[in-house]
Amino acid sequence: MTNPNKAIKRIAMLSTHGYFDPVPQLGQTDTGGQVVYVLELSKALASIGYQVDIYTRWFDKSRKQVDPVPNNPNVRVIRIPAGPWEFIPKEYIYDVLPELSDNMIEFIRNNELDYDLFHGHYVDAGIVTLDVAKAFNKPAFFTAHSLGAWKKDQMGGDPEEMEEKFNFKKRIDEEMRIFRSVNAHTLTSQVQKEKLNELYGYDAENIEIIPPGVNIHTYHVPTEEEKKKPTDLPDKYIFCLSRIDTNKGHDLLLHAFDLVRKEIGDIHLVIGGGSPNPKPREKSVFEKMKQIIRDKDMDRVHIIGYVPDEKLVQYYQQAEMFVLPSLFEPFGMTSQEAMACGKPVVASKFGGIRNTITHEKNGMLINPEDPNEFAEGMLKILRDESYRDQLGNAANKLIVDHYSWEAMADKHIELYKQYYNHR
Repeated sequence: MTNPNKAIKRIAMLSTHGYFDPVPQLGQTDTGGQVVYVLELSKALASIGYQVDIYTRWFDKSRKQVDPVPNNPNVRVIRIPAGPWEFIPKEYIYDVLPELSDNMIEFIRNNELDYDLFHGHYVDAGIVTLDVAKAFNKPAFFTAHSLGAWKKDQMGGDPEEMEEKFNFKKRIDEEMRIFRSVNAHTLTSQVQKEKLNELYGYDAENIEIIPPGVNIHTYHVPTEEEKKKPTDLPDKYIFCLSRIDTNKGHDLLLHAFDLVRKEIGDIHLVIGGGSPNPKPREKSVFEKMKQIIRDKDMDRVHIIGYVPDEKLVQYYQQAEMFVLPSLFEPFGMTSQEAMACGKPVVASKFGGIRNTITHEKNGMLINPEDPNEFAEGMLKILRDESYRDQLGNAANKLIVDHYSWEAMADKHIELYKQYYNHR
């Protein structure tokens, strides 16, 4: 291993699945909070003097191979070809990873790049990180983002069907191999560490909890002018934003909102997220949501699909609250963004966000599978404006004080230095 006292200057991040662009189009398949996490962490590291290249899989010839991140001269997205020129869902990407590793090693050598360390995000990138770090005799770091065994445990369903759909065995086996092989790895919450211990029987000294950060310059409490800025949404709405997938709990939210709308006559529900060009899996989730709306003869529900960046902050700022209905959510970065905008969040008490939100102090923690409990959490906030403001102000203060990306970048540099020579 190289000298750990050598100053760290250049970092290679790896996030190999989904659509990874310098300005992300969130909501596309496999393209959500992890992309934001890796981009924002990389930009924050660059702002304190490091050069960061983010490696991803190149499967669309219309995208450039080397793609600079706007307004961040020390951050680039680098795409490495592997497998066919087509999108591959993360559950089935394993077959092309050896080629991705080989091609990335070749690219680094041909371009005479010298990275001090490699940091993989999610299991597929973790696999590639181990290969590439070994080839250059450099440290390897890993962030799981979510845990396969926890997702499997939460989702239930027919075991054979779930295995075929999510490839859990392969994922869990590879996660264990990565945990045991890297210099150090991070988890995003204390609950993730508990699940790692409970479901994998694994613990180690080189695990650090570093939660996702928030861009507090972009996401902020609205000014009086921003509060009054016209929008294409209803005047009074609850906001939900996430990828459109089977595990995001939109059905649970709709069942709870059915109770809320019967109590509050002027409240609307706005559900955002999804790809600009939805694929079959997303379309089937949208159709299930619409079926629930039809069955319950619900009004005041607006499924708006992909939300462009230029509208996102305003949508957070003008909502009455934000809801995160997914039962399985290792963290939920959209929740933090909403909190930074001074909005109370109603989220699952089983997910990673429970270590950030203090129930009834800066948000509400509920069981999303209990429609009455979920509805009551929303109703309590809607019925009391001063309580709503109190929760929102406390949420904003927490994020500004403890969850900026700059703070998270500092934590990562401490991690790299502490475990640089640890194997």
